[in-house]
Amino acid sequence: MIFAPLKKGDTIAFFSPSTPGTVIAPKRFERAKTFLESKGFNLLAGNLTGKKDIYRSDTARRRADELNELISNPSVDCIISTIGGINSNSLIPYIDYDAFRETPKIIIGHSDVTSILLALYAKTDITTFYGPALIHSFGEFSPFLDMTWAFFEDMLLKKHSLPYTYKMPDCWTDDFFNWEEKTKDKTPNKNQWITVNKGQAEGKILGGTLNAMSTIIGTEYMPPVDKNTILFIEDTTKTAAYVERLFSLLKAHHYFKNIGGIILGKHERYDDQKTGKRPHDLLMEIAGEIEIPILGEFDCCHTHPCFTLPLGKRIRLDATNQTVSLLEPWI
Repeated sequence: MIFAPLKKGDTIAFFSPSTPGTVIAPKRFERAKTFLESKGFNLLAGNLTGKKDIYRSDTARRRADELNELISNPSVDCIISTIGGINSNSLIPYIDYDAFRETPKIIIGHSDVTSILLALYAKTDITTFYGPALIHSFGEFSPFLDMTWAFFEDMLLKKHSLPYTYKMPDCWTDDFFNWEEKTKDKTPNKNQWITVNKGQAEGKILGGTLNAMSTIIGTEYMPPVDKNTILFIEDTTKTAAYVERLFSLLKAHHYFKNIGGIILGKHERYDDQKTGKRPHDLLMEIAGEIEIPILGEFDCCHTHPCFTLPLGKRIRLDATNQTVSLLEPWI
């Protein structure tokens, strides 16, 4: 599936698949809307905007209905999740996959929406996009807001010759301060991707937040993986013990033997529990002796800035030279 580029005047709709972010972070939510409107887009609110049912926006069925309504709306050009959470997977049995197949549109988000993005791709073979979420990403402050927008704009508003190679940002941050108001500047950490395992591989990119992905592995909603798959995984605020647990799940499902390569995104506010082990260290410990290329600290994740990544599209991973390039068109 190749989408038409987004343009000024297009409609971006937003939905709340889990955490009621429009309620718990109203100032950041309004700031995000204002930002996208300043770029020339019309915004359309999902029907659960401003709604809260304790830890979620509403029941699973009603959350799915919100998404299905936006999928079927012919005036909507792009759908973006407001924020993540912990139970977006509850929507999956109720999504109207036939409607998405008949009226495909750009759908984007990150974190807990991983399960929805992968399920849509698994059921329809239509590319979905792992990248910014409305409140988390476009409610951020400059300069990281502007960097994330530049990546979003480059990927979804412009056409490119191939291969398209991602350019590593100069800096990144995972500082967590007041979400509603700017109280101080965030630390711009010097950026550096890591060669965990040397080598090159080509294949379709699949993945997202591993904790969310774990809710669908082994089900019909997880796209199958093989040697022509480059697995992309990232996470947020996990301990070393929990990361080990998630990597062990991948090993139990024979992922490390069956895939062509791994891109490991930055882990936001990771707790090494005084082990001195980074996520890539634990990955190699659990995976054992594998010879596939592995690149670490990629910038499509919960940290700022955030790339936009078309799931299901063919890429070239060169872990030796630390490059990631798209090989087929998405726009």
